[in-house]
Amino acid sequence: MNLRQYQSVKDRRNALEGARGISLRHIGSYSVDEQIASTRHCENMIGVAQIPLGVAGPLLIQGESYYLPLATTEGVLVASVNRGCKAITESGGAVVEVERVGATRGPAFRVRSLEEGKRLERFLSERFSVLQEVASSTSHHLTLVSYEYLGVGKYRYVRFVFDTQDAMGLNMVTIATDALCSYINEQLGISCVAVSGNVCVDKKPAWINAISQRGFAVRAEATIQSMILSSTLKVSAQAIYETWLAKCMVGSALVGSMGYNAQYANIVAAMFIATGQDPAHVVEGSNGITTTEVDTNNHKESDLYISVYLPSLLVGTVGGGTSLPTQSEALSLLGVLGGKDGNNAKKLAGIIGSAVLAGELSLLASLAQGTLAQAHERLARGKKI
Repeated sequence: MNLRQYQSVKDRRNALEGARGISLRHIGSYSVDEQIASTRHCENMIGVAQIPLGVAGPLLIQGESYYLPLATTEGVLVASVNRGCKAITESGGAVVEVERVGATRGPAFRVRSLEEGKRLERFLSERFSVLQEVASSTSHHLTLVSYEYLGVGKYRYVRFVFDTQDAMGLNMVTIATDALCSYINEQLGISCVAVSGNVCVDKKPAWINAISQRGFAVRAEATIQSMILSSTLKVSAQAIYETWLAKCMVGSALVGSMGYNAQYANIVAAMFIATGQDPAHVVEGSNGITTTEVDTNNHKESDLYISVYLPSLLVGTVGGGTSLPTQSEALSLLGVLGGKDGNNAKKLAGIIGSAVLAGELSLLASLAQGTLAQAHERLARGKKI
């Protein structure tokens, strides 16, 4: 059956129902503008996939409270993040630092010799301001800010880095990079093998995204007071520290993990889906490091310092899935809908980083306390314990 022959979403869905002898009633029930969604977001659209949306919070971040929209099918996740939010907020809130790094695209070029590779390298350095003009000519929302040059054999790779303001921006970055490749070919006669040569690195795990960073680099921290650890998390700072050391550090190193953390992907995925981000970029968002320290300064009982570092978080507040109705409402809930000179996307990155902090704190506490399995039985399976 060729679904492209059907002109409407309804006709396409009806054809599938008839061919398979099934009902797609729930897939066909939604408030999305199907004309916009089927032309901008999803080809061969037949309906929508609905995911439960919960909220955690309030989470105090640098004096401002937020309620976090989390789209997930995993029972316990929202409750866990909510508990982490409570502990952080009761302890004075999270502090966050966000660095705008930029979206990357890394085309592959083929040169004929080492000398031609050197010629390309010199050209990039000497004509960088011209390359910036070429890139900006494709979109006034985009600026080429830097690049990295790599090579092996007859292949040369240029990891271009762009400021895309409030858009996540990979589509505009690809268009700009294509224009740059055409310009390089015109000037040097060096051909581009692929506009994306995998050194971006887009939607794949890679240490370069942790080392050179990508999108936004986010750091968030909080100090959880001993009495909050006891009353809210039912655990000591030392117990969380020992669990973190065994799990996030030693366990991760033992198996060569690229994520030295407890569950970044859980929170990043839930907030990405809720706010209209590209879910595939959870790959980069899960690559990060959690640290904990026991703070005994001036206390009979110890406080806990906890931090998270997300070096590669790609988010936007305009374009892509952010324009869909439920996603727009989730962004409005956070106060970051639309463009604001790049500030809304930067703010969203900080909120997601702080949400990850809450999730890390709560899961480590549960593991230290030995209650993770019970929580899943009680909340995910509805059992009385």
